[in-house]
Amino acid sequence: MTTAFTFPGQGSQAVGMGKALAEAVPAARAVFEEVDAALGQKLSALMWDGPEAELTLTENAQPALMAVSLAALRALEAEGVRIGGAVAYVAGHSLGEYSALAAAGSLTIADAARLLKIRGRAMQAAVPVGEGAMAALLGLDFATATEVAAAAAENEVCQAANDNADGQVVVSGSKAAVERAVALAKARGAKRAMLLNVSAPFHCALMQPAADAMAAALAEVDLKAPIVPLISNVLAAPINDPDEIRRRLVEQVTGTVRWRESVQWLAANGVTRLVEIGSGKVLTGLVKRIADGVEGLAVNTPDDVAKAAAALA
Repeated sequence: MTTAFTFPGQGSQAVGMGKALAEAVPAARAVFEEVDAALGQKLSALMWDGPEAELTLTENAQPALMAVSLAALRALEAEGVRIGGAVAYVAGHSLGEYSALAAAGSLTIADAARLLKIRGRAMQAAVPVGEGAMAALLGLDFATATEVAAAAAENEVCQAANDNADGQVVVSGSKAAVERAVALAKARGAKRAMLLNVSAPFHCALMQPAADAMAAALAEVDLKAPIVPLISNVLAAPINDPDEIRRRLVEQVTGTVRWRESVQWLAANGVTRLVEIGSGKVLTGLVKRIADGVEGLAVNTPDDVAKAAAALA
């Protein structure tokens, strides 16, 4: 079986995540210590003990989710599982691209942590609180959801932010425009359309100040070619050139996360198992909705590591 490792994005965070890995696997604990040192912040204590409201702040949630993913990866590596060979690709949902690149040796864990702290702060600062919104449109295909977003814009910003699975599209933009999109989506036959409880309108043109901040930050970081190709969010296709990776990470801040197409590309190119490395099981749930015949496996506890290591042996 050909495998790809996937790495979750924001929304998968939970108080307590990664604690069992840190207690069971020294290499996993070392990841949390490295991230804490890189940030000059006891992020691990916040992850394990809360409070949840502080963990959910995007500047904390982003590096925290990367830390859990890399801790889970180090636990798998301790069992003999390596990226390369049967693990032929990596992909990450939004911030998960940084986790994927750290996993594949393109970024150091410390650089990934610092970049995600900058990214989280810049995304939060790009739009004043209350001026932007995001909404989930369920039951519409991507083309229809895109039409709804365009019609709702009315000289404001409203665009498709996440194409997560068939019938699961998230739109993002100016608050009034996104509210219009919710009403239009219902009129176009959406099963459900609802505003999301998010702190900023991610993955739309309003995030341009954050994209500029990331262009500056990424220019200062040493990026190597990953061990295996990264399936880019904005292309839904593989890339491995460091300069292109840098460029696509900047584009991703204002662009659509093409997750459905990314999974379809993997399935069409021989991948039969997607292993989600990190907190939660969101991406594993999406696999079942996107690609028939592709197995989904989630790895975020010591038990998960043992099961995955056996399956990947």
